[in-house]
Amino acid sequence: MTYPISKIAPSEYPQVVELWEASVRATHEFLSEEDILFFKPLILNEYLKAVDLNCVRDDDGVILGFSGVAEGNLEMLFVHPDHAGKGIGKALLIHAIKSQLVSKVDVNEQNPKATQFYLKNGFEIIGRSELDGTGKPYPILHLELLNQA
Repeated sequence: MTYPISKIAPSEYPQVVELWEASVRATHEFLSEEDILFFKPLILNEYLKAVDLNCVRDDDGVILGFSGVAEGNLEMLFVHPDHAGKGIGKALLIHAIKSQLVSKVDVNEQNPKATQFYLKNGFEIIGRSELDGTGKPYPILHLELLNQA
């Protein structure tokens, strides 16, 4: 299935944060409730406006998945858990690679499904950090798209 990719308006940020939270709760079991509550306002008030946002929507315009890119880095890619495994993440990733020249992504080491997704799509692990970008003890894998076609 082909998914059209569209931009996200700032007025849609609350909807994006709801999707982010649903996805994180389904895939990031290692995060505590306190961590989710810590990141949620950062996503809404800082992170979303720092990236170029794209999404896949359903026929009613509801966002099913989104990506955020900055300077060739895929900073975020989240799909609502009700729509996971349907190719939405792959469509967003392909768009990010082809249209936004993404070649790098960081992934939580404790999220093996995400790591496998990127490895399956041509990325390779090139490094590791013990702490995440906020200094929390969640190891990060640094991946890069090598031998881009």
